[in-house]
Amino acid sequence: MVKPLCKPRWYEASRHKALLLALAPWIAGAALAQADTPSRELIQRGEAVSIAGDCVACHSEPGRPAYSGGHPIKSPLGTIYSTNITPSTDAGIGDYSLEQFSDALRRGVRADGRQLYPAMPYTAYAKMTDEDIEALYAYFMHGIEPANDAPPETELPFPFNLRFSMKAWNLLFLDSDPFEPDPERSEQWNRGAYLVQGATHCGTCHTPRNALMAEKSSQALAGGSLGTWYAPDITDDPETGIGGWSRRELVDYLRTGHAGNGATAAGPMLEAIDLSFSRMPEEDVEAIAVYLLPEVESAAPAQPAPVERDAQTNIGQLIDDDTPAALGDITPGERVYRDQCAACHAPGGQGLNGLPALAGHPVLDKPNADNVAMAILVGVWPEHRQGMLGFADELGDQQIADVTNHLMSEFGHSDVRIDTARVAELRAGGAPSALLTLARVGMGVAGVAIVVLLGAWLLRRRRRTR
Repeated sequence: MVKPLCKPRWYEASRHKALLLALAPWIAGAALAQADTPSRELIQRGEAVSIAGDCVACHSEPGRPAYSGGHPIKSPLGTIYSTNITPSTDAGIGDYSLEQFSDALRRGVRADGRQLYPAMPYTAYAKMTDEDIEALYAYFMHGIEPANDAPPETELPFPFNLRFSMKAWNLLFLDSDPFEPDPERSEQWNRGAYLVQGATHCGTCHTPRNALMAEKSSQALAGGSLGTWYAPDITDDPETGIGGWSRRELVDYLRTGHAGNGATAAGPMLEAIDLSFSRMPEEDVEAIAVYLLPEVESAAPAQPAPVERDAQTNIGQLIDDDTPAALGDITPGERVYRDQCAACHAPGGQGLNGLPALAGHPVLDKPNADNVAMAILVGVWPEHRQGMLGFADELGDQQIADVTNHLMSEFGHSDVRIDTARVAELRAGGAPSALLTLARVGMGVAGVAIVVLLGAWLLRRRRRTR
């Protein structure tokens, strides 16, 4: 009887071994890829950090893919275009290591070693923890789609086009120490401090700057001009800041752009609310309120005065007599107000049909009238709720100044005024900076000094050789 042929055990074993060897590179690659892919939780945490940092506001532009850069940032020295921060290896940061990403975020140094301009708030991001940086890296590398769109190049005038000069600026003004919690304060206060000083970079707008465009640390959050809009004092000073606000009012303002004390957001702050604060966890916004108002007890927000309404139409009734006979001899500013503003805000400034009251509005209690004039020029356009048209095309500089001054005096009881020259500057995008002239004059003086010293050295050397 012939026994069936069968392969010996060593043959089967060698066959399995050969198969494993063939599959080994694929298995190792798959394992490595899985090890390099961050967890979903880490990516989601990174997305939350990006929302707090308001990354989308500067790195996204209508008509371009999200985070692909190209957003023009107006600075006193010229226009700076934001970079592509998608994981594209051609146009974005796809080749960045975690360490290079951290250096860009906290030291202002790109992967190629070139310096970033502090329009990217790395001076604030320097306070962020390693854990938040790692989560943000995971989100940008694995949570968004790569886009190969290259943004326009930033071309600032000489000498600011020499990026290496930022190394000297960083030596003078960059505090690279990470945030340190205050052991004497609560966990909630420290969370708010970390967010304000770091990710939400509030000081970037709300802290005044010196002649070299660095934040004045001794006046942190005390208010500063952005060229056109004015970022007000947000310290807890009851006279100049927000010390008279309740924490509830501040939370409501940051989450909706409106507060019970009548405050309404506009300009860059409205953008920050729409894209960042309104999307943050409420407990983080509450922590910010606790940090900014550490000694203020939360109170029920003030309720605006009710507006009389017709029972059948639900339309707000005009409070004052607006007939031509009643107008009499009025100022030019009041005439512009009645022609352009009273239909929505009421002749007496009480506001109609849910639109903001102007009487006693916090924007009228500021050291300048820039924000009032800017709101009239460009309008107020929230992502949600009703917006307001800008009047730049309908009103001249004199009319803008007149109605702004009317609002400041009549409804804000303020002595602050604006003139047509300032309105013209705001319309043009702000006053030109003297820093460019100072830098060029300084370089010229330094050049002359070097030539003089070199000449003196050569003359002295020649005398010695005689």
